[in-house]
Amino acid sequence: MKRFLVAALVMLICAGTVFALDPAEGYWLSVDSITGKVESGWEIYESEGHLLGRMLSALGTTAASRATRCRESYPDFPVAGNVKQLPVLGTPWIFGLRMESPGRWSNGNVIDPSNGSIYRCSLIYHPADGGRFQYETLEIRGQLLFFSGSQYWRRATREEAAALR
Repeated sequence: MKRFLVAALVMLICAGTVFALDPAEGYWLSVDSITGKVESGWEIYESEGHLLGRMLSALGTTAASRATRCRESYPDFPVAGNVKQLPVLGTPWIFGLRMESPGRWSNGNVIDPSNGSIYRCSLIYHPADGGRFQYETLEIRGQLLFFSGSQYWRRATREEAAALR
């Protein structure tokens, strides 16, 4: 009986580890690298082995706002239908990311719904270290041809990520 309990406990711990959230998952606020101003709130989540990100709120954006400047379709876009008619809020603009290691995802795409541009994308989670990263940070790296750049987002609650208007 003792052996059975120990085995059951070990399996429970292992199962909890397998189903634990990746540190990149959760709610984030995008921050303008020049002004330091929060621009939008996001939810980053995993689905079928890929990481996706949907915008929950953004300054100057309402629930009625549509992605009219986007193309009608994009390769591997996770939502069926005409992308130009999709709402800006709630649509997964970050998609197709594959895990390299916990907190590090690559080979995905991000679409800027304000102009329809699509970029290669990778994400790197940085824990708060009291030095360079004062709070939990998600580095979003976009690349178009030979040009690349990063945005640094900070961890938020669901309420914070959904509250921007």
